[in-house]
Amino acid sequence: MQNRFEDYRYPMIALPLPLVLSLIMGFLALRMVLRGGTVPVIAGLLALLALQALINALALHYGQPTARFLQPVTAMAIPALAWLAWSADALARPLRPRDALHAAGPLVALALRWQGGLLLELLVPLTYAAYAAAIATALHRTGPDLPRSRLGQGGHPRLLWGGIALALALSALSDFGIALAIAAGNPARVPMIVDIATSVLLLGIGSLALAAERLTAPAETPDNPPPPTATEDDHTLMARLADLLETRALWRDPDLTLAKLARRLQVPAKRLSTAVNRTTGDNISRLVNSHRIRAACDALARGATVTQAMLEAGILTKSNFNREFRRITGQTPTEWQSTHRHL
Repeated sequence: MQNRFEDYRYPMIALPLPLVLSLIMGFLALRMVLRGGTVPVIAGLLALLALQALINALALHYGQPTARFLQPVTAMAIPALAWLAWSADALARPLRPRDALHAAGPLVALALRWQGGLLLELLVPLTYAAYAAAIATALHRTGPDLPRSRLGQGGHPRLLWGGIALALALSALSDFGIALAIAAGNPARVPMIVDIATSVLLLGIGSLALAAERLTAPAETPDNPPPPTATEDDHTLMARLADLLETRALWRDPDLTLAKLARRLQVPAKRLSTAVNRTTGDNISRLVNSHRIRAACDALARGATVTQAMLEAGILTKSNFNREFRRITGQTPTEWQSTHRHL
């Protein structure tokens, strides 16, 4: 029997890729604002990315003239806001009046948009490339510990920021690709290039949302560069840190950060990080993890499971726990427990 409904044809709703990404990024930005505890400029960056994706969809897929006009102006604000987000995260500093200079890019783009011409087509990718290089250079110069990142996360926060710099660089390349497509007489390829480029950019910047949820501590003002060798003040500060970790067992806090420890010791975060580096030759993350793994060993020796020992030590993920346990003991938790468990 023939299906009585087979002759009906219903139009399917097809959403452009930039519009889908706009909805996703907008949801992430709203979620971050409602949950709180994050760097505000990061939520602002996600909101700007959502707006840019929406403008791209309206301009390229729906032919809205206003969106076409605003497209390069809002695009110029993205790398500037990414730099400010990097400063708030890696340098843990609040916005300052001179940060308003980063608004020059969108304003110049607006002025050039009124006049038209090819200068704006070159300015956008060059700006993205410049900010990508600036973030990559600053990341290279920053020490291994980011003040607002949870201790024990390894190099993951730095990798995320490196990915963001790479996404900005790829966006610059895509803009040059668009210019080449137009110059070659293939303007029909422009929407496809923009869709792909937008996806790459938003995917790279979107990874920042995952890191931002781990940022909890307030900013600290960086101290002046210290001398290269350990001083008496360094050893005094290290003694205070050791006493704080032993008596208060702060390492049990899975959200412990360099900034939190520095605040408890009433010193700048950079000062504490430098003292640890100069006196131990290691970083604050590994120092704290040594306390955690020591506690985990005690728990395993008493007969606790690996998961129980991990949580008791203040570590939330098994990958981080196994990595640090093997680094310190040379064995996996199971191997260590098989030879050290108390009878």
